[in-house]
Amino acid sequence: MLLWTRIVLVGLICLSLASSGMGCGPGRGYGRRRHPKKLTPLAYKQFIPNVAEKTLGASGRYEGKITRNSERFKELTPNYNTDIIFKDEENTGADRLMTQRCKDKLNSLAISVMNQWPGVKLRVTEGWDEDGHHFEESLHYEGRAVDITTSDRDKSKYGTLSRLAVEAGFDWVYYESKAHIHCSVKAENSVAAKSGGCFPGSSTVTLQDGTQKPVKLLQSGDRVLAADAHGNPMYTDFIMFIDRDSTTRRLFYVIETEAGEKITLTAAHLLFVGQNNTDNTEEMSAVFASQVQTGQTVFVFDAERRRLEPACVKRIFTHEYEGSFAPVTVQGTVVVDQVLASCYAVIQDHDLAHWALAPVRFFYWVNSLLYQRPTGAQPDGVHWYSKILFQLGTWLLDSHSIHPLGMSVYTS
Repeated sequence: MLLWTRIVLVGLICLSLASSGMGCGPGRGYGRRRHPKKLTPLAYKQFIPNVAEKTLGASGRYEGKITRNSERFKELTPNYNTDIIFKDEENTGADRLMTQRCKDKLNSLAISVMNQWPGVKLRVTEGWDEDGHHFEESLHYEGRAVDITTSDRDKSKYGTLSRLAVEAGFDWVYYESKAHIHCSVKAENSVAAKSGGCFPGSSTVTLQDGTQKPVKLLQSGDRVLAADAHGNPMYTDFIMFIDRDSTTRRLFYVIETEAGEKITLTAAHLLFVGQNNTDNTEEMSAVFASQVQTGQTVFVFDAERRRLEPACVKRIFTHEYEGSFAPVTVQGTVVVDQVLASCYAVIQDHDLAHWALAPVRFFYWVNSLLYQRPTGAQPDGVHWYSKILFQLGTWLLDSHSIHPLGMSVYTS
């Protein structure tokens, strides 16, 4: 039954993608050759994402200088890719040393450069720095940053080279000077590099009988408090975890209202906030937790009135927790710690994510009719269906539609 279910699910995904390609203009198109993605060069001094390099939304905090004598030197690996030219002006091989994540992104970029400009190679002017030539807390000291040009040093190519670096998956790309592009990546063991979209296991949901239950203890078929598309409270079935991790420490955003309610979730998770209409009514829209700002409103369940009420965000801070859980309900929403959230993450469109999980809801419904619902804890790990959807999203959506921390979940 499980094998049959997987086959049908994959078939449904492929069929739906083929249909969308035929019905939405110049998509991938059934039987047609895929056109190369149009590249928009970065402007001079532009950086992507548009946040500081050593913040959560980019390459993350500085973790300390690596020297040849330090224990962390084993984190660096040499890059002998013959499709990359290393300047190595120190003649020590230092520019070839980098973290595995940086190496993977650099090798991917080298292929893109050769495809974009036949006969031209990627050139690295600076990699790991052991001589203190950069500013304090530079990621070059950790082997997490590289400065790059093209082998022909044609400055007219650097804007496009920057864009190719973004597409290759670097966590921060900066058109820093007329002489080079600066690129950097998250730390290999960084909690930011494994954020995804989850809640800590200690967060609670409300069951239909009015009791509170920790997210980590949810079982398929539990009826939990959520909301429909119009923001009306309702109870819906919990289906499964699309990501479950009982042990890894991760960084979470804590969003606190003026009344003291707090919801804790990772940067790439979607949270509903209020948008004022012309008639002064409050309309819900889903945004990444990392985009929520103080002064905005979130929606809190009022137990006495049995409805969701807007509540102003007083402060936002981060905190590390052990364990992370991403529950999915039939409705696609869930009230966690009395605050309404989406069940989805990584993709910025809640409705699109809900549509993509339609096969999961369908087979949950079929299995609930034909078989007894499973009991017991779901094993740790990212659900295979979620991995498929993520890969499809990277093919079909532009990089701005996918949270930078979400992208690293399956690529780090």
